[in-house]
Amino acid sequence: MASSESTEVKFVPEEDNFLQRHVAFFDRNKDGIVYPSETYQGFRAIGCGYLLSAFASLFINMGLSSKTRPGKGFSLSFPIEVKNIHLAKHGSDSGVYDKDGRFVESKFEEIFAKHSHTHPNALTGKELQELLDSNKEANDRKGAIAAYTEWKILHYLCKDKNGLLHKDTVRAVYDGSLFEKLEKQTASKKHP
Repeated sequence: MASSESTEVKFVPEEDNFLQRHVAFFDRNKDGIVYPSETYQGFRAIGCGYLLSAFASLFINMGLSSKTRPGKGFSLSFPIEVKNIHLAKHGSDSGVYDKDGRFVESKFEEIFAKHSHTHPNALTGKELQELLDSNKEANDRKGAIAAYTEWKILHYLCKDKNGLLHKDTVRAVYDGSLFEKLEKQTASKKHP
């Protein structure tokens, strides 16, 4: 009798799809689906507190689940399908991800060309608010709230001692590599 080996296939984000790579960090078991518990675990792993992690897991999964599951019915487990995350792009964003989730270099550079007045490669809190205000679309309350929440959490977690959010940090959040870095930093603080 032949032994049955596990043929479990792990989800691998497309190399040029930065949005999939960004979200894949939260797919803790790498099955291509992010459940609220995984979103929670991911936020805790990058150093967020219990309340922020719980809020984020509910806010994100409830807001994105149905959009990433076209043709499928409502699910109380609020799964997010990583391969379809581009379907959940919201308005009032920076445009750095295109409609398919790929990184648009010119839009990324535009953030700093237009809004970093104090330091050429960083944003102050005030400049970040200017960015949010300039991207806000008329009658797009949900998109504006999503953009505000994303950017404010990023600023809270990653600003330096002078309150600056650096360009390399922002780029790393777009490609998802920032999350892995924050997870390592958080783990090293717990287990020096």
